Amino acid sequence: MTTLTKIEGEPVPTGPETFLSVRDLQVTFATEDGPVKAVDGLSFDVQRGSTLGIVGESGSGKSVTNLTILGLHNPRTTTVDGEILLDGKELITTPEKELERLRGNRMAMIFQDPLTALSPFYTVGRQIAEPFQKHTGASKKEAWQRAVDMLEKVGIPNPKERAKDYPHQFSGGMRQRAMIAMALVCDPDLLIADEPTTALDVTVQAQILDLLKDLQQEFGSAIVFITHDLGVIADMADDIMVMYAGRAVERGTVDEVLRSAQHPYTWGLLNSMPRLDSDLSLPLEPIPGTPPSLLSPPSGCRFHPRCTFQDRVGGSRCADDIPLLGQGRSSACHLTADQKRTIYAEEIKPGLG
Repeated sequence: MTTLTKIEGEPVPTGPETFLSVRDLQVTFATEDGPVKAVDGLSFDVQRGSTLGIVGESGSGKSVTNLTILGLHNPRTTTVDGEILLDGKELITTPEKELERLRGNRMAMIFQDPLTALSPFYTVGRQIAEPFQKHTGASKKEAWQRAVDMLEKVGIPNPKERAKDYPHQFSGGMRQRAMIAMALVCDPDLLIADEPTTALDVTVQAQILDLLKDLQQEFGSAIVFITHDLGVIADMADDIMVMYAGRAVERGTVDEVLRSAQHPYTWGLLNSMPRLDSDLSLPLEPIPGTPPSLLSPPSGCRFHPRCTFQDRVGGSRCADDIPLLGQGRSSACHLTADQKRTIYAEEIKPGLG
């Protein structure tokens, strides 16, 4: 199970099985209009063999966080502060050449759109074989056989022949499977999946999720799964971290967050999700307003301009004070624990069915 233990401004204790530890991560982009802090003080730990789901709207900092872990940012325009520890090794200060040895070998990523992530100029088999050959020193023949084996493992029919095909000759689901094969070809300890099922139909989506779970059991990888779909997270993750405007606003186990959410933003996400056990004649309730610009984010709680519960806090505390994310199961909200429980039980949960 993932260990999520962080109090803002304090070190993160890491357990003996912790493989990835992110501490007070801050990522700032230099733009023509000014600095944009895309990630602001994010901390979490992930253990081997467990899955952390990161959810939030577009622009909340999910993908930026994980691209930064892999070192896939432009150092000329990006400032990164904090700590990223991979099996105890600090990544932020690691030279690019050493990061290249780690990427694909000890950590890998499944990108959201395999059609753009895969090169159209090379066969699928070659694109899977090359990282294996590079990181292991295998011969071309051995690397090609490994690529064929991986395609078979991820469920591609007739893998010997399909390895010779180009990405455009694969369907969307097959391209995603090929991306998974390429990410796992070197048995990485950390796998980052950036909305890998977004463009797929529900049947293929379920197959991909089952495949990832099976491969995780086989390889023992730690997985960071990024999505905006709480239904996918419920099926895939052990623990959830909810992000909003570059910050973590809630975290806990899947059962804790989905069955007894504590943050108004999480309540909004749950209310906007269609459910078969609710009254299908009622319209979904979108979260009012729009996500803030990170060029000039709101003061205090960044969600307060869209929050319908700030009047229950009283005064201007929501606008003036930054709510801190506590240790373990917690949410960054100025509502009291009793208020959160009461609102969820009496106002939010009945509407969820």
